[in-house]
Amino acid sequence: MERPLIRRVVVMTVGIVIMAAGIVLFKLSFMGNDPSTAMVIAIGDRVGVDFALILLGMNLLWFLVEWRWNRKLIGIGTFVNWFLVGPLASAYEKIVRGLWAVPESLLPRLLMMAVGVLVLSLSCAMYQTSDVGIAPYDALSITLSEKTGKRYFWCRILTDSVCTVIAFALGGIIGAGTLVCTVGLGPFIQFFSKHVAIPLVQGSGKPAS
Repeated sequence: MERPLIRRVVVMTVGIVIMAAGIVLFKLSFMGNDPSTAMVIAIGDRVGVDFALILLGMNLLWFLVEWRWNRKLIGIGTFVNWFLVGPLASAYEKIVRGLWAVPESLLPRLLMMAVGVLVLSLSCAMYQTSDVGIAPYDALSITLSEKTGKRYFWCRILTDSVCTVIAFALGGIIGAGTLVCTVGLGPFIQFFSKHVAIPLVQGSGKPAS
C-alpha cells in the first residue's frame, strides 16, 4: 500500500474504533437513540420483527441506493463500518458496565450524551474524510449533497430528520439525544472534518481552509 492510502486506512480504522465508543456513551446516557437507530427500532416494534433483521434490511436498502447513485463511496470502509461497529460497541458496553456503574442522575447522563454526540461526530468525520468507503446510511447525506449542491450538514440534518419523523410516526421513542443528533451531527461532522480529519488525512497540522 502506498503511504497516503495507508494513512487513510489508519484514519478510517481509528474513526471506526472511536465511533463504537461514542455509540456506547450515547446508549448508556439513556437519552434516546440516534435518528436512524430510533427509526429501525420503531419499524421492528411495529411489524414484530427483531431489530437486527430490520437493521440488516435497512442497510441493504441504503447500500443499494449507494450502489446505484454514488458507487464511488463504496470501499473497505463501507464494510468495516457495516460489520465491525456493532460488535465493537457490544464489547465496549460489557467492559464499561463491568467497571463502572452507569449513572442514574440527569446531569451525568446529559454529560455522557454530549460527549457521545461529539465522539460520534468526530468519528464520522474521520472515516468519511479518509475516503476509503462510506457506510450505507452515511452515504445518503453525502450523495444528496453532491447531487443537489447543498451543504453537507443541511443534507445530514434532512436525512436524520426524516428518520426521526418516521420513528415518531410509528410510535418510536424520541429522546433528547435523538433531537440533539438530528440537528447537531451534521454541523459537528463538518466542523471536525475541516479542523481534524482533513489535516490528519493530509498529514498537515493545519485545518483545511
